[in-house]
Amino acid sequence: MYDWSLIIDILKQISWSLDQISKRFAPVESIDDFIGNDRGLEKLDSICMQVIALGEALKQVDKLTNSTLLRKYPSIDWKKAKGLRDIITHHYFDIDAEIVYAVCKNRLPEMRIIIDQIIKDLEVTDQRV
Repeated sequence: MYDWSLIIDILKQISWSLDQISKRFAPVESIDDFIGNDRGLEKLDSICMQVIALGEALKQVDKLTNSTLLRKYPSIDWKKAKGLRDIITHHYFDIDAEIVYAVCKNRLPEMRIIIDQIIKDLEVTDQRV
């Protein structure tokens, strides 16, 4: 069986990363806020670092659950979430600020809700996955 306490800890780390991204993204109103000056670029860099951590943690959850847990929450495209980590890590100079902006604005808030639901589901039930 799976080490659910470890998986919950990793999910809580993901939740923390999502919080950090949300805080850093809050003042960003357009893509120009990312690329218009050094402060914006620092914000983009720091958000990308959290996206890398988030993607790595999602890969770890998948590995620890034999890809069964995240599959139960299909409203998130987990493959793309993990893939963005790969793009940022391996193609850093090709990062598209528009994509990062769109992900932060449109995808991560929903992911936060789902991650919190997964944590709740795992903490509440004795019958896990």
